[in-house]
Order: sequence, then C-alpha cells, then structure tokens
Amino acid sequence: MPKFLRILLWIAISALGAGSVAFSAFHKGETINALWIVVAGLCSFAVAYRFYSKWLITKVLMLDDERSTPAHTKKDGKDFVPTNKWVVFGHHFAAIAGPGPLVGPVLAAQFGYLPGMLWILIGATLGGGVHDAIVMFASIRRGGKSVGQMLKEEVNPLVGFVAMISVLAIMTILLAVLGLVVVKALAESPWGLFTIAMTIPLAFCMGVGHTIFKISVKAVTIFGIVGLLVGVWAGSKLGAWGIEHYFEQRGEWMAWAIMIYGFAASVLPVWMLLAPRDYLSTFMKIGTVAVLAIAVIFVAPELHMPKITKFIDGTGPVFLGAVFPFVFITIACGAISGFHALISSGTTPKLLDREGSIRSVAYGAMVTEMLVALMALVAACALQPGEYFAINAGINKTMSPEQVVATISALENGAYPVTVAGMNQLATDIGEKTMFGRAGGAPTFAVGMAQLFARAFGAQWMAFWYHFAIMFEALFILTTIDAGTRVGRFILQDFMGNIWKPLGNTKSLPANVFASAMLVAMWGYFLYQGVVDPLGGINTLWPLFGIANQLLAVIAFCLGTTILIKMGKARYIAVTLAPLALLITATFTAGYIKLFDKNPSMGFLAQVDLYAGKIAAGGTAKELSDWGHLKFNGLVDAWVTGFFLVAVAIIFFGCLVEWIKLLSGAKRPVLHEDPYIPASSEVA
Repeated sequence: MPKFLRILLWIAISALGAGSVAFSAFHKGETINALWIVVAGLCSFAVAYRFYSKWLITKVLMLDDERSTPAHTKKDGKDFVPTNKWVVFGHHFAAIAGPGPLVGPVLAAQFGYLPGMLWILIGATLGGGVHDAIVMFASIRRGGKSVGQMLKEEVNPLVGFVAMISVLAIMTILLAVLGLVVVKALAESPWGLFTIAMTIPLAFCMGVGHTIFKISVKAVTIFGIVGLLVGVWAGSKLGAWGIEHYFEQRGEWMAWAIMIYGFAASVLPVWMLLAPRDYLSTFMKIGTVAVLAIAVIFVAPELHMPKITKFIDGTGPVFLGAVFPFVFITIACGAISGFHALISSGTTPKLLDREGSIRSVAYGAMVTEMLVALMALVAACALQPGEYFAINAGINKTMSPEQVVATISALENGAYPVTVAGMNQLATDIGEKTMFGRAGGAPTFAVGMAQLFARAFGAQWMAFWYHFAIMFEALFILTTIDAGTRVGRFILQDFMGNIWKPLGNTKSLPANVFASAMLVAMWGYFLYQGVVDPLGGINTLWPLFGIANQLLAVIAFCLGTTILIKMGKARYIAVTLAPLALLITATFTAGYIKLFDKNPSMGFLAQVDLYAGKIAAGGTAKELSDWGHLKFNGLVDAWVTGFFLVAVAIIFFGCLVEWIKLLSGAKRPVLHEDPYIPASSEVA
C-alpha cells in the first residue's frame, strides 16, 4: 500500500477510535450501544500496538535480534528452552490472563461503564504494555532473573531482599485464592472439570510430539484444538453417558488435585506440560473472546448500566469505596497488573527465542488482555442494572431475596428495578437454583456472556452457555496457577540461593523439587483452609488482592525506571514514571483507607474494634465464634496491608535515592547485564 494511503488509513482508525471514546463519554441517552466500546477497544489496540509499542521497542529499549537470549545461552531442556514465538505468546497470554480481566471490570461496573472503560484503554496501552515489556526486556538481558533478584543487583541488597520477601508473600496469597476460586467453580461443574482435566494429557502429547518427535507446531496445534473441542463436547455428555458422578468431587479432593497439578507443572520440563497446556488454553481463551466480540457485533446490545452511577461516591452495594482510588484497584489485570511482572521475569524470558519477540509477546499479550477486559465490562453492563446488583450486592448475605429486591429497587429513587420472580426466572434459564448473592464477578460475567450467546445462537442454549462460561473462567484461572507456581519456584530459589547456594541452582532436580514442594505447601495450606473453613482461611485476604497486585506493579516500575536511567535513557523515563506515580498514589491511598477508615465495613481496624466490643458484651456460642473469626480476619487484613505498604515504601525510597545519585552524577551507572553473546554463537 502506498505510504500516503497508509497515513490516511491510520488517521481514519485513530479518528474512529477517538470518536468512539468521545461519544461513549458524552452520550446523554439512557442507554448506549455496546459497539461504541468495542470499536474504541479495537482502534486503541491497533494504534497502540502499531505506533506506541514500536516506538518503545525501537527508541527506548532498542532490542537486538542478534543477541542470544537465555533460552539459548542457558539451554537446559527443562526451564530454558528456545520455543516458537507463537507458542510462547500462547503460554504468556494464558499465564497473565487470569481472573482479573474477567472479574475486575464486572465489579467496577457498579461505577458505570465509563470509568472502567477509560482506565482499561489508557492503563493497558500506556501502562500495562510498558510494564510487561520493560520487565521482560530486563529479565532477558539478565539471564531470566526475577524482579527481586534484579533489584538486588541494580539498586542494593536491602531493596532486593525486601522485594523478594514481598513478592513471595503476595504470590502465596494470590495463588491460594485463585486455587479456591477454581475449586468453587469446578466442584459444582463436572463438565468443566472433565474438559479442563482433558487439557493435561492433550498438552503432554503436544509437548512430547513437538519436542521429542519433532512434529511441526502446525500439526500439534491442529491435534490440540481438535482434542479440546472433543473434550468440550464430551464434557456436556457426561450425564447421558452415566459417568457424571465420577467428576462430582468434593472441595477437599479438588484442593489436593490442584496442589498436585501445580507441583507437577513446576517440576516437569516446561515443554512437557506447562507451555503446551497454556498454549492450548489460549486458543479457547482468545477463541471464546473472539466469538463473544462477534456476538456483541451481531447482537449489538444496549448497555443498560449508566455511564456513571451515584456510587462513584463510595456507597456502592457491590463494594464500598469511591471511584478514586478503587477503580484502579478493582480493575488490575485488564489495565496494569503486577502479577504480569512475575511471568515476564519468570517463565517467559526463559523460553523466548529472540529479543525482538518482546513486542508481540509482552506488549501484544497485554493489549489483547485489554480487549478481554472490555468484553467483560460489556457483558456486565448489558445486564439489567437491577439484576446486576441483585447478583453482586453484599447485602445478599444478610437479607432475604424479598428484602434484597426491595433495597435495590429503592436505590436512586427506583432507577434499578428488579423482582424476585425475574431473578428466579433468570436462575431457571441458566440451570441454577438461585442467582441471589452470587458475588465475586464470575457468575455475572457468565450470565452476561450466556445472554449474548443465547441471543446470537438461540435461547435454548442459555444454560449451556452459562456453564461453558463458568468452565472458561476456571480455565483462565488454572493457567495462572500453574505458571505462577513455576515462577514462584524461581523466586523462592533466588531467595534460598542466598542462604545456601545449591538451593538456588535451577538445573538441580532435587533443588527444584524441594523449592516446588515448599511453595505448593505454602499456598496449598491457605487453599485447604479456605475450602474447609468458609469463615476463615484465605477468604479473609480477598480485600487485599487488588492492593497487593498493584503494589507489585509499583515494584516493577521502580525496577524499570532504574534500568532506563542506567541505560542512558533518562529522557524517556516518563514512560515508567507516569504510571508509577498514578499507581503509588492510588494504592497507598486505598491501603490507608482500608486500614484506618472509621466504617467497620471498610476499615480493618474499625472492624476489629467492632467485633471486640461485641465479644465483650457477650452473645451465643455461635455468635461469639463468628465474631471471633471476623475479628481475627480484620487483624490479619490489617497486618498484611501494613506489611505490604511498608515494604513497598522501602523499595520505592531505596530506588528514589538510587535515581538521585545516578542523575546527579554522584554514582556511576553500572548495568548488571549478562555478557553479550551473538545469536550465531548459541550455547547448547
């Protein structure tokens, strides 16, 4: 295409995207068509990837395809394995796209569609993609090292030590709760359990076929996709075949199964299970989201949720908290996610064949996840707002359905009408007993997705699509658990290697097994407690996840800024400092509110005081037991939040001192990169 026509094309795409965002923001009607958000997302994706990511890669990072990557220089056939770029993309996208891009936008929909849409578009293109690419670049140049280890070398040992402890603590909690979500989803879905279980032998066959028997990526991909489709179809036939009861397992059984799988994914060679399974899962993830986008275009649903609700003031029935800072905390993975830094400095840099692939794998996967988050936002906002609030409102735990309906129908002078009969019919349509109190975001996304698919492909499939969506969400989360466990093993070995060097040797099978067992035991304990004790265990840490995840991103941006300054790229540090400033402001504000707010429903310390007073006043044995659990939960939340905030403050100020020294000339910049080895001199 002639250059002049290319320029006109990109001007048109940019104008269309900007116009869609502007129309979505300034539209004054009661509803708006979802296509405006879809078009805004697609245009933002195209422009950001074509221009911003190219500028970032060529001008700021200056990638070198002639430089060997750790996959070659440290090739061991287990962790460091040169892998096809698209297989790596599949693994990376599957690993980073956990529950965040599905659940976060759904919960944030209580603010209206506009705050979430703007944060997803801006955060992903200017923050999330930069975050993922710079961390992956830094890790590849340093032999695949973790964020904590790189901070230790590039800043100082104290900052690195605090970073490693913080990352391990956050990851332990994160993996345990993600495991709990999978248990709750699959323990009630034999079809979902069967389909996800089928991905394991399929992935094993793909890995062995491609690596051992040298079967082409195209051939194993076709085999895997056909096998996955057969698994999805067979899972829906379990009842008719009389074997459904084999897949109706209790939560405790599921918890042990997830722990065993996480251990196996961490210890086995990456080509044998982890990479091919995540690659296979990506086809279902991207394929389902693509079909959802097509359904949105075909159905062109109206968004019934207003662009902005009164709940931006912090009085929302789904969760308390004002739009600032909590929209930035609630929507993490769809915009900026610290967990991505762990994958970008964990498994992925050990697989990437060429530096140039960072653009498509890191930045590309992030903006693809942005589209997933927008689809989740559309699915939630296409529901009737009354139904949305009835499904997600926290009052469901303390009120009868009739009381819930009356309370929600009274919000904003009857702006969100809902009836018990309507909610019961919704539950019947999707094959569930009730939809009251199905909080957490996942059921809401599943309902919205099922309704869109039913309108596109036939109402008689409504229940099928709902349960397909539940399985789809569980698949998203499980791929985060397996990659997260392997990354956690790397981080733990980095830490233990400082205590006894042999434990840090990732080429040692005993060291790998020991570290994997330790990490799985850490998150597995909290997972099991969450399964057997719904009042305690890991459930108590749910309010911390968004804060902890964004604090991880703060740590990653601190590392990225340090490296840019040392590379002589100080003139470009706004690409990391701008999102860093926003995140550190939002997360520390949210952390302070969660610690010290006087409302017991918001502040952890106020919650402790409330239940301590109730216990002192006396009550029944059950009441005293429940109040004791709630008091303990508040104490745990307060201590963990305080620890995270103090730890990240130490890291930030340690890096700030380093930046001042480097920029003022008081310290000579020294990069701790691995020696340059030309790609033509690959090390076996």
